Amino acid sequence: MEKVVLVTGANSGIGLALCERLLNEDSQLRLCLACRNTQRALAARAALLTSHPDAHVDLLHLDVGSVRSVLTAAQEVKAKYTRLDYLYLNAGIMPNPHVDIKAFFSGLFSRNVINMFATAEGLLTQEDHLTSDGLQEVFATNLFGHFLLIRELEPLLCRAGHISRVVWTSSSNARRSAFNIDDIQHRRGTEPYSSSKFASDLLSLALNRHKNSQGLFSSVICPGLVMTNLTYGILPSFLWTIIMPIMWFIRIFTNTFTLTPYNGAEALHWLFLQKPESLDPRAKYHSLTSGLGTNYTQPRQMDVEDGLSECLYVKLVELEKAIRRKLSAENADMEAHRKYLNDIE
Repeated sequence: MEKVVLVTGANSGIGLALCERLLNEDSQLRLCLACRNTQRALAARAALLTSHPDAHVDLLHLDVGSVRSVLTAAQEVKAKYTRLDYLYLNAGIMPNPHVDIKAFFSGLFSRNVINMFATAEGLLTQEDHLTSDGLQEVFATNLFGHFLLIRELEPLLCRAGHISRVVWTSSSNARRSAFNIDDIQHRRGTEPYSSSKFASDLLSLALNRHKNSQGLFSSVICPGLVMTNLTYGILPSFLWTIIMPIMWFIRIFTNTFTLTPYNGAEALHWLFLQKPESLDPRAKYHSLTSGLGTNYTQPRQMDVEDGLSECLYVKLVELEKAIRRKLSAENADMEAHRKYLNDIE
């Protein structure tokens, strides 16, 4: 039976590179590109069909930062498919990044240059905003929207006698110091991206604890330092022109500078080939590229705890319930308003 694979954020960068690699591995799979931008999704599908003319590639409009979009998309998925084998949670945002330029150039010519590029610790902050649902945008897009999608798709993911996989694209910027369990949306902080990525590490651990018995397994990857639209948005283009030759040189001495989306998708592709029962739920699987250009995957232990992950899981379930109550009330108000308009006509 053909495998069904859904990838969020699939129209460019690591997501699109993963889709290309999956079709190279198994041209018979049924691939669903879940994207916010329809035009870019159409272009991505056309590119994939150019290299794989017989491939089965579907499109799904999905904005994981919008609760209504997630619920609508999930209904479409359940209507279209009877099973889901792989759910790659790759979509993510880093809005309005601000770089400490002084710290950047100080680190660029120091022994800490590799760690600086890998983690952006002490270097990168973001300005977050509220969504129309009243949630912090980074939290909603990078974490909660994906959590809600999993919950909605459980009938396809948790089927008797069926093994399914959830794979999160995390980051080396996922730092415990940026996360606060009493402020899971990071309303009071300046590093929402780092907080959301650490939260996805925690959530993956909790999902395994709650869902392995139902056949659902969750894993986390780090793509390494990859040049994507998200990365290029951090610095002005002229700075990247200056820096890129330095980064290609540094890559000779470190394996974390994967640089290209194809290389960054290595761990995502590697997990596609593994038996989930053999994987470590506490490991983050890193895409690595040697100085000679060889790609490989390496597990590294995450800084996560069962108690903290369970607390986050409970908070997300509570938030989900509150959001559903709010939507139900809004729908009831809209229906009452419609009825009123009909009556006065």
